[in-house]
Amino acid sequence: MSFDGVLLLGLYGLALALALWAFVDAVVRPAAGYVAAGKLTKPAWAAITALAAVVIYFQTPMSFLGLPAVIAAVVYLVDVRPAVRGVQRGNSSW
Repeated sequence: MSFDGVLLLGLYGLALALALWAFVDAVVRPAAGYVAAGKLTKPAWAAITALAAVVIYFQTPMSFLGLPAVIAAVVYLVDVRPAVRGVQRGNSSW
C-alpha cells in the first residue's frame, strides 16, 4: 500500500471515529441542556451527527458530502458540546 493510501485510510478512520464520538455524545447529553444552552434540540443534533457518521462510513471524508459531514461533527464537538456541558455543570464558560 502506498503512502497516499495509508494517509487516506487514516483520515477516513479518524473522521469516522470523530463522527461516532459526536453522535454518542449527542445521545448521552440531557435534552434540557440543549434548550438551556440555546442550541438546536437533542433530536436534531442526534440526527445531524448520525447522518454525518453514515455519510462518512459510505464515502471518503474528502468527497462532496463527506467534507460537510466532518464539519458537522466538528461543529458539534467544538461548539455545542462545550455549551451543553457548561449548562450541566452550572457555569457558562468552558
